[in-house]
Parts: sequence; C-alpha cells; structure tokens
Amino acid sequence: MNKTVGIILIVVGIAMLVWGGFSYTKKEKVVDAGPIQISADKKESVNWPPYVGGIILVAGVVVLVTAKKS
Repeated sequence: MNKTVGIILIVVGIAMLVWGGFSYTKKEKVVDAGPIQISADKKESVNWPPYVGGIILVAGVVVLVTAKKS
C-alpha cells in the first residue's frame, strides 16, 4: 500500500515539474438583457510553483524508500 502511494506521489511530482500548470476554457455571460444573451469564451489557467512538484516528488521517494518490504 505504501509503495503504491509512493509511486503515485513520484508520478504526480514529475508531472507537476514537467507541466507548470494547465489551462481551460469557460463560457462567461457578457450580456444578459432579457431574451438576448451573449457569451464569450474566457481562457483560465491554473499554475503552481515548481517547488511544489519537487516537494511531492521527494515525499514520494521518501515514502517509497521507507515502505516495509512485503
């Protein structure tokens, strides 16, 4: 169980280091005047600092190394 958690943390940490975040598009109402509605696509982005990925990667390595051998 701990080995699995360690491996998952390592994979997530590497992914966070490789990709600095992600972006998505959402629809936003620009005009809402009775029956007339106008919407526009707005691009949002989620970014995280690189040290967070590094911390998760190191935590995964520590969990993997300290896991009991079964």
